Amino acid sequence: MSDQKATDPKAPGARLSWRDDVIPVSEQFDDPYFSIHNGLAETEHVFLTGNDLPARFGPGFHIAELGFGTGLNMLAAWRAWETAGHTTPLHFTSFEAFPMAPDEMARALEAFPEVAPWATRFLENWTGGGVVKLETLHLDVVIGDAREELPRWEGQADAWFLDGFSPAKNPELWQSDLMRDVAEHTLDQGTAATYTAAGFVRRGLENAGFTVERCPGYGRKRHMTRARKE
Repeated sequence: MSDQKATDPKAPGARLSWRDDVIPVSEQFDDPYFSIHNGLAETEHVFLTGNDLPARFGPGFHIAELGFGTGLNMLAAWRAWETAGHTTPLHFTSFEAFPMAPDEMARALEAFPEVAPWATRFLENWTGGGVVKLETLHLDVVIGDAREELPRWEGQADAWFLDGFSPAKNPELWQSDLMRDVAEHTLDQGTAATYTAAGFVRRGLENAGFTVERCPGYGRKRHMTRARKE
């Protein structure tokens, strides 16, 4: 059973091209949505392991995210949640300025058969934005510019997936003001993880009140960033 809100018809959708007919590439930012080198494994390394998940999972756990994209990060977390034996809802809030059309999202997720059972359940209840409530997932995708929407959000996250497009291509989603908003919506001892190790991103997190660690990235990416709010 789902409880949905339709996508804002005024919200600009994602403009895509397709690399090798498999990987969606944002024409807004000239950046692929996931790695050609096993995007699911990268997601699990960066966002799950980077936030000490699933070890930290517990009732009411809340993940927040900058950049919903194809929904792959959410699906990986939801799969880990259920695999760990949790039967109450995982709370997941994501901020997305350029939502992907459901048919394009379904096409992109075909690259990851490992999450197909979760993708099917999700897509059956997805209209392109808003709220989806399932037995083990409460998802809210907030459509709009995170710089405007996050300060208005009333939630507090246990863990953040910072997954905007590359800081070099989309610097607006990595500025220090937004990192402060992330910190203000993070519970004490909450965490954040991102694939980027860009110096200005790490400094922005540190200035916002996180203890920041640079650690090994996935595959060809030498480093990534983990952070904890002390």
